[in-house]
Amino acid sequence: MRDCVLICWLLCVPFSLQAQSHVADMHLHYKWTQQDVTTPADAVAILEQENIVMGVVIGTPAALALDLQSLAPEKIVPIFSPYREGSDWHRWAYDDATVARARTALASGQYHGIGELHVIGGFTPAFEKAVVLKQLLALADEFDVPVMIHTELSRPDYMLAVCQQFPNTHILWAHSGAVLGPADVARIFERCGNVWGGLGARDPWRFVDNPLTAADGMLLPEWRALLLKYPDRFMVGSDPVWPVDQLDRWDEADSGWQELGRFWHYHRSWLAQLPDDVARKIRCENAVALFGRTVVMTCD
Repeated sequence: MRDCVLICWLLCVPFSLQAQSHVADMHLHYKWTQQDVTTPADAVAILEQENIVMGVVIGTPAALALDLQSLAPEKIVPIFSPYREGSDWHRWAYDDATVARARTALASGQYHGIGELHVIGGFTPAFEKAVVLKQLLALADEFDVPVMIHTELSRPDYMLAVCQQFPNTHILWAHSGAVLGPADVARIFERCGNVWGGLGARDPWRFVDNPLTAADGMLLPEWRALLLKYPDRFMVGSDPVWPVDQLDRWDEADSGWQELGRFWHYHRSWLAQLPDDVARKIRCENAVALFGRTVVMTCD
């Protein structure tokens, strides 16, 4: 019932809110499991169709992001992913070679960040023992690029340890904690000025137990208050991974790029509920500013 109400509400949103505003997508994947249904040219065409003027792309393997950039260098910002195949999401933190590969990638000048790094309970070492993660955070500081970290833990303590121990590293918090609510996100923002919150996959189809909006599509009061309090600290991404019930299936291609319009339709709808200056920052300007130290991008 909740999905039906939301879909009906979204269908009533004026077209101008859906497609006219320029946006920066701070969380795009282009994976080996997506190539069969979405070519690099297809992906760039989808970005054009959705009026996405900047896209931060995570390739699996990393070089796939460069395939998109070669077709739209004015639009695509590749960041280095240590993942070479699907199962690397739970192995990277134990592989010492990860840091050397990241250094080579950043030194090439082709990549403008590191991530997405999954830190998920039961699969990642405790922060005190997370040697590879700490070295990557130090490396990002050295090259002055952001690190995108995906934490999926019941408390914000891990991210708090990360951002306080590495205060000079720019941290892009994928999904703003994923399973965490606005109070926990606020705790991180209050204590760490070096953390930006990504809102990719914070939609009615993923992380459904921690929504941004109510069944009628309206921003929940706690999230609205947080967005207004920290207008310079949030940004939005589509995170085009689909279906989400099983990542990197062997028998089915990832069709996430075909869902990208639906994801952005949703995000544009709640952004339209914010004051214009706040919405403009969150939908584009903050992402451009965060990555603008090493690559020239614009919201125009």
